[in-house]
Amino acid sequence: MKGDRCYTDKCAFERRGYAPGQHGKARLKQSDYGIRLREKQRVRRIYGVQEGQFARYFNMADRQKGVTGTNLLVLLERRLDNVVYRMGFAESRNQARQLVKHGHFLVNGKKVDIPSFLVKVGDEIAVKEKSKDILPIKQSIETIARRGVPDWLEVDADALRGKVKAMPERHHITMPIQEQLIVEFYSK
Repeated sequence: MKGDRCYTDKCAFERRGYAPGQHGKARLKQSDYGIRLREKQRVRRIYGVQEGQFARYFNMADRQKGVTGTNLLVLLERRLDNVVYRMGFAESRNQARQLVKHGHFLVNGKKVDIPSFLVKVGDEIAVKEKSKDILPIKQSIETIARRGVPDWLEVDADALRGKVKAMPERHHITMPIQEQLIVEFYSK
């Protein structure tokens, strides 16, 4: 069958590196706009943020002092769903978002079920007492040691709680993100 060819030596894309057909080679070059758009969309998908929300984060970052691109990434890192993921209480940002949405976490002793909640220095994030036996949280706790926790967070895996020690900085974000392309995209 044709679909099985991509798993053998006969895969056209593996042999040539471009799409089949007369215009396959012509589609390789991407415009500057396309490159910037692709980077913005990639970061949006990484953090699971909708377009309007991402634009608001960019406007917030633009109004802050400092480098706009770095400010944007710091805002995205400070989201509660991302902090829950970074602390190791969830296996993915999507799972963290769902767990937060279902009200399994406390911030400074109060239930917060808004994934876009921005944490501050000194905030304590804890798993609710009733939620400590939930299977996804139990499974993800085992991955804390393997994945590690960023320097700006402090985690007590036994008590299922963590604390924000400092604001995240650019060097804490290890993903290959070119935030300058996003800034250029929005400043067109």
